[in-house]
Amino acid sequence: MGSLNYPLPRGLHAIPPESLDTRPDAEVDRDISRPKPVSGEKNVWFFWHAGYGAMHPYTKRNVRAWHRRLAKRGWTVRVLDRAPGSPCNVANFLDVSDPRAFPRAFADGAVRGRYAAQHVSDLVRWPLLLRYGGVYADVGLLQIGDLDRLWNETVADPASPFEVLSYNVNGGLANYFLACRAGNPFFERCHRLFLALWAEDGGKTSTDGMHASPLLKGAPLMSSSATIQEDGNTIGPDKVQKMLSDYIVQGQATLMVMGLVDDEDGWDGPRYAADHIYAIDYMVGSQLINEFTNWDGKKAFELMSLPLPKDGEIESAEQKQAREIVEACLQKSFGFKLAHGLIIRVFRYTLGSLWRDHEGSDDVPGTYAHWLRHATTYWNQDELPPALRFPVIEPFKRGPLLREE
Repeated sequence: MGSLNYPLPRGLHAIPPESLDTRPDAEVDRDISRPKPVSGEKNVWFFWHAGYGAMHPYTKRNVRAWHRRLAKRGWTVRVLDRAPGSPCNVANFLDVSDPRAFPRAFADGAVRGRYAAQHVSDLVRWPLLLRYGGVYADVGLLQIGDLDRLWNETVADPASPFEVLSYNVNGGLANYFLACRAGNPFFERCHRLFLALWAEDGGKTSTDGMHASPLLKGAPLMSSSATIQEDGNTIGPDKVQKMLSDYIVQGQATLMVMGLVDDEDGWDGPRYAADHIYAIDYMVGSQLINEFTNWDGKKAFELMSLPLPKDGEIESAEQKQAREIVEACLQKSFGFKLAHGLIIRVFRYTLGSLWRDHEGSDDVPGTYAHWLRHATTYWNQDELPPALRFPVIEPFKRGPLLREE
């Protein structure tokens, strides 16, 4: 079966060629590496500390697919960095010395810790969205659904109540996909709280222990039943929840603002979340391969590496499972998050980590991985994903955002 002749699942359609940027990779890379000045809110923001040229090949393919599908619909895809002299340096888009935008550790290049690179990228998301608007996505996010249509029918439509797009993660938001117009009041409060967390104890250089801040009192920790085996020791679920909450403390800040009622400021977070946030169920919407494989990264890698049956060949049980995974992702998911951070300590392998370690394995024509990749560039879904609406919850906190409880 040729690489351009994959089965088109029900509920999808081919994007007209004139709506795609089909130039060679090198020309697309040149555009991404030389970003246009910001001229509107149709921006897709990525971040890689060392720059686009230093990214792993499979994440470059992710970003190129976003560009190919969206560039002719008015979107500009940018991968910002902190590389000296780079035209994509964050400092060319934001004032990194402004304490209202960044903590001192970011400006000084002093963010530390096991996941410092991830936390530097966390710190650029809200300042970019608040200043310019658009979408922030991790470089490991495959985009499957029709982002342009979702944007146009929600946050960009004055008649729509929705002001924020994301994924609903057990009542919170996934920070690997965030979208809004410039100056969004929800993310403005989230970022103020985030900066306050970084400013505690005279200025933090890592997120270690941030989950215990009085500013987050009342917000539940990230849920996890996982254990971690390291150096012959077992780290139990209670400690894993704290580690996870520190790792994704940006999510803790988001959760706190969603659960805050501040009458002095006129802010009702539970009502805002229920009325104004369009969040897709994160498991179906962005983690479906993991659900199909019970979070077994090696199994996912092996299945995606299989070749599709050739004409006349009988489909094996493994090929059937791989086909069902690809079809389900394309029909039901809005994206797929290839994870590489703390999750590696829990599961050891993920599909993303194995694509990284086996260069080119995600891009072999005739495989299920390539079928999925082909779809993320050349096809689109007929319908928009449903939102998993937030109920109006009892507030975690009543009072000013930055008052310690």
